[in-house]
Amino acid sequence: MRIQSSQTTFLLSALLPTLASAGTFDCGKIKVNSNTYDFLPLGGVHEISHVSNGNETSGYVTNTTYLIDICAPLGKFASHKHPQDGNGDERWGYSVAGVESGEGAKEPELKLLKEVNEDLQGLRLKIAGGKYRSSVEAKEKAAAAVIDFKCDPDRSGLEGITTVKNNGEKRRRAEGDESSTDPSLTFKSFAPDDDDTYILKLDWRTRVACDNFQSGKESSSNSVFLGVAAYLIFGSWLNYNRYGARGWDLLPHGDTLRDVPYIFQDWFRRVVNTVQGGGTRGGYSAV
Repeated sequence: MRIQSSQTTFLLSALLPTLASAGTFDCGKIKVNSNTYDFLPLGGVHEISHVSNGNETSGYVTNTTYLIDICAPLGKFASHKHPQDGNGDERWGYSVAGVESGEGAKEPELKLLKEVNEDLQGLRLKIAGGKYRSSVEAKEKAAAAVIDFKCDPDRSGLEGITTVKNNGEKRRRAEGDESSTDPSLTFKSFAPDDDDTYILKLDWRTRVACDNFQSGKESSSNSVFLGVAAYLIFGSWLNYNRYGARGWDLLPHGDTLRDVPYIFQDWFRRVVNTVQGGGTRGGYSAV
């Protein structure tokens, strides 16, 4: 018996055009209660595939591909709703999160995972506004995506993920332990909820979902700034009290700082002379 296959493409994009202009969702600075998250490292068009077998009567195998970009619109990838297939397979495309104008895009909903389970650390993102019609239903139903960003200090969030470039080329990330085939972004389910809305559920394990990750980065940058400031202030105070210095002489290594423009100018002149060569003097340089 020939096993037939059907391919379905689902499109997700958190940063909708209407939301981008309003500035209501910035994946580089997501603030929920007192927590701040930076999901920019997770940006890009990522692809997730899920294969499900039909019943014995139909003999169908459904290969579902999910395209997602949490930081930008899917752009040209959102237009691939009815791709051509030369193998005779049936293919459909749906926008789960209303990525195109006029599809009922709604505000993303953000919630801390500890509000759902106190043992979990991370963030839940819900994007609604899409539509989906199954093969056994006559009418389209509302669709949405729920992504649980779970704290995992050992993962960047890109391990094992297939990223689609602008030219259509696909690249599978193999960060961390290359022997591990466990991807950071995983499919959980796609099924109707209690209100008949089809919900796509994804899990995304990444260190950027940890509550202390962003605060640690901010503390590190603040420490560097305070260290430099303390060095300059203490050095200036020492030069003033020990040598009675004024102006530029107050700064530590003030002589070197004053000479920086001249050092750079001399270096640039040497580079130019090296590139131009010795002219037509037969290899001799003027003295």
